[in-house]
Amino acid sequence: MKKVALNTKRLSDLIDMAAKTSSKEFLHLIETCIRLLATEYRGAGGLRTTGRLVEVPPVGEAVIVGDIHGDLESLKHILEDSSFIEKANRDEDILLIFLGDYGDRGLYSAEVFYVVLKLKQLFPERVILMRGNHEGPDDLLAYPHDLPFLLNRKFGERGSEIYLKLRELFKNLYNAVLVDERYVLLHGGAPSQASNVGDIAYAHEKHPRERHLEEILWNDPWEGIKGTCASPRGAGRLFGEDVTDRLLKMLAVKALIRGHEPGEEGFKTNHKGRVLTIFSRRGPPYYNNYGAYLYLDLSRKVGKPEQLLQSLRRY
Repeated sequence: MKKVALNTKRLSDLIDMAAKTSSKEFLHLIETCIRLLATEYRGAGGLRTTGRLVEVPPVGEAVIVGDIHGDLESLKHILEDSSFIEKANRDEDILLIFLGDYGDRGLYSAEVFYVVLKLKQLFPERVILMRGNHEGPDDLLAYPHDLPFLLNRKFGERGSEIYLKLRELFKNLYNAVLVDERYVLLHGGAPSQASNVGDIAYAHEKHPRERHLEEILWNDPWEGIKGTCASPRGAGRLFGEDVTDRLLKMLAVKALIRGHEPGEEGFKTNHKGRVLTIFSRRGPPYYNNYGAYLYLDLSRKVGKPEQLLQSLRRY
């Protein structure tokens, strides 16, 4: 793999750049990442993609990050603890996968977006950016949606321009990641009406005619039900264990890894451990005592779903 000429080799430099970035530089970074993602979508670059689905072979390691919501300190901790930048600089076989929900609900949403997008620019084949419900289409926006106000707070009158450019970026983020014979990664949950992998890979093109994208971004697992029922969120559905089983069988994988739901311990499991939720933000407005992320050895075969918990890192 071709090595990247870096502007910075230290996380501290990257955090400092995020704090000092100008509106012009930030806009240029967003535009650069939009072009990168569009190139990947057309099949160029080192990632294996079908539509908005990334297929990952079961080799190497992966750092999997749940919802950040503008929590720069948690993002900094994950990058330090995992040594991702150092390992990527050494061209080690490692991926950094974000499950979505980068901003909103946190004062440092702009800085989080900057760091995440800068990492994508520096290591395009090692960083995978998924779409969360806070990066959803116009008809599925999370509420309250404070990202435009946070951008105006940092960038003044150009905050609105940056927000519109980020909305363009959101359309290019991935719906799902599939690790062959291992895992499927979705932000929210199992799309209950999906009948083949194409329903997931092209969910964004089928929306709103079909509900796959809404359910991928908004669904939550629930115990003791069959099929789905209405969600208290007002979008998406609650889905039962039978929906999880059907999805895992269809994709020939063992577990679903997702974000979307805060948990006091930074994670939770559902459906006999076959659904693992990780939440990487700590503190208000969710008030969870811990954040968590996964550091996975992708080559390790999955026996019991509980094995995933051995890869969990809490802080």
